[in-house]
Amino acid sequence: MNKITVVIPNYNGINFLAPCLESLYAQEKGTPPFEVVVVDNASGDGSVEQAEQFFPDTRIIRLDTNTGFCHAVNVGIQASNSPYIILLNNDTRVRPGFVKALYEAIRRNSEIFSVSAKMLMWDKPELIDDAGDRYHVLGWAYARGKGKPAMRYGKRKQIFSACGGAAIYRRSILEEIGLFDEMHFAYLEDLDLGYRARIHGYRNLYEPRAEVLHYGSASTGSRYNPRKTELSSANNVYVIYKNMPCLQMIWNLPFLLCGFFVKWLFFCRKHMGRIYLNGLVAGIKRCLSREGRSHKVAFSLKDLRHYLAIQWQLYVNLIRFLAGE
Repeated sequence: MNKITVVIPNYNGINFLAPCLESLYAQEKGTPPFEVVVVDNASGDGSVEQAEQFFPDTRIIRLDTNTGFCHAVNVGIQASNSPYIILLNNDTRVRPGFVKALYEAIRRNSEIFSVSAKMLMWDKPELIDDAGDRYHVLGWAYARGKGKPAMRYGKRKQIFSACGGAAIYRRSILEEIGLFDEMHFAYLEDLDLGYRARIHGYRNLYEPRAEVLHYGSASTGSRYNPRKTELSSANNVYVIYKNMPCLQMIWNLPFLLCGFFVKWLFFCRKHMGRIYLNGLVAGIKRCLSREGRSHKVAFSLKDLRHYLAIQWQLYVNLIRFLAGE
């Protein structure tokens, strides 16, 4: 039986999918048994046909339409039965030892829900692309270490949430807290999942031995574009509403309003201020919808200490962010 399933969502990844699969199948000896599942979001560029030709051991699941990242990975998770799931973007190339390092890290403690890999910039592998994600009280999620020397991030650390572009998850906890929320479509869905795990008292880690090169924004074309900006801003509102109890939202409201205002100014400079505001409005409408309300995490007194720990992390991560950590 495979101990791990590697789920790769794909959408028109003709330039990336084959090198990604090649690096996976070149893992070092002693790697736990794993299978690879590619969930294709109705690509039309021949990337899936290429994968079928050169990597026949890969299981391919074809979707009729582009349903987004969340639905695609949920399909892959539900189609497998291994105790651990690795999510991997198609625009990555993993280094030897990647799978084994993630597997060993998550098995260190049963309270570990996810472990994020050491993501390096594709064209500048000496620099960090993501060393685990942080979230602070202004309502901003950010990649720890982005653009900084990779040698500084050589220690295992606890993080707020794992980056879903290259991370391992424990299936038993996914079954407890739920899979990725498909109302996100894409962006911040990994933050939401890690947030939910923390509410339930689980931990998320960063493992520096699991290295992966990441191209970044291969599907959307750039780091900042109208589609990503609108989706991200809507999801930002939704994550706050969904995971914070009412009193916590009120407590944090001055910080959150300040955060939204600064982000709006940032996108105004990129001539996308209106798009950002449209996303915020879309996020508010989602929160007020029947489906959005049904997804809100129910507050429980037994989780109060976890909420307090999260609130402390929101403050600490703001200090870290301002300090450039």
